[in-house]
Amino acid sequence: MRAIVTGQIGMEKKPYLEGVREFAGQQGETLGLYHVGDMMYAEARDVRSGKILDLPISRLSTLRRAAFKDIIAESRDERNLVVNTHATFRWRHGLFSAFDYDQIEKIRPDLFICLVDNIEVVHHRLHAEHEIDATLKDCMVWREEEILATELMSKAIPTSQFYIMARGRHTLTTRTLFRLVCRPDLKKVYPSFPMSHVVDMPDVLAEIDRFRGALADHFITFDPGDVDEKLLLDRAIAAAKEGRDWLDMRPHSYGGSRTAGAPFRVRVREVLDIAGDIDGQIYMRDFKLIDQADMIVSYIPELPGGQPGLSSGVERELQHAWEHTKEVYVVWRPKKAPSPFITETATRVFGTVDEALAHFEHSGMFGEKNLFGH
Repeated sequence: MRAIVTGQIGMEKKPYLEGVREFAGQQGETLGLYHVGDMMYAEARDVRSGKILDLPISRLSTLRRAAFKDIIAESRDERNLVVNTHATFRWRHGLFSAFDYDQIEKIRPDLFICLVDNIEVVHHRLHAEHEIDATLKDCMVWREEEILATELMSKAIPTSQFYIMARGRHTLTTRTLFRLVCRPDLKKVYPSFPMSHVVDMPDVLAEIDRFRGALADHFITFDPGDVDEKLLLDRAIAAAKEGRDWLDMRPHSYGGSRTAGAPFRVRVREVLDIAGDIDGQIYMRDFKLIDQADMIVSYIPELPGGQPGLSSGVERELQHAWEHTKEVYVVWRPKKAPSPFITETATRVFGTVDEALAHFEHSGMFGEKNLFGH
């Protein structure tokens, strides 16, 4: 498959996508990878690193078109490739697009993938790499613009598919992107599970992590837990109640990140200012993740006291999936029987993860036996 991968500045897409290419090689696949930014700098040798966006828009457009012209020529016979670019820029020139429809069409993309990541980490990377004064709110707006512009770009290619995908805190998401490009026939799954109200229950969290890992071994998973800004907001609310002005953070990174492991601070007030944006984008993004999946698999743990760990968010996700004709599977762990609102809107209810996996395997959903790369 031929993919165009976008994402706002601060995503560190280059080392991440290099990891995807390396993983593809380990699976015996050749994955062409083109970094549009690097190719533009190669054309503009007079421009210092990190300064290209300060150029006049007319020259930026000329450099970008030259880079895409080379990609079109060099990639003509490649079966699997990734073009690392942006859909928009929000810079000193204001908001402007970063693509031309005629050249996008000539690349013949099958996939458009917009990468997202925790906004406080994106904000930290952005300021570590560029001289710019951008707030968390600015980064949230930019992310929405990048997602929308990428989706609109995809609509110019009627045969293409659009996906939102989390870059995530671990290397497993490189496997997800590899599978989207090189193993597109694998089933796509949205894992559903309670999050914020079980954060202080380590045993329940361990159960949920095993469930998420088991699905990721066998399917392409769009895991909502790979972006956990609700936890950031909860931390900020708690800090404000304690009279603290800052949150101490440590970023996740991949490969050759220049900000790998470096601690940083986030102003509590800035996080509280984007509370509505966090909730609104979670609502939008999670439903889009369900829409781009083939099926939803929900894990309902038993909480201390025997109560089902069924959050309002999980209930809403199950209802949305059912109403949009997705296959709906539920792993119900509590001793208390599920209500008709669960059983009547589920394709099937299982008692354990192993029982669910056995059903999926028997139904031929796993594909090949190589569980890591497929």
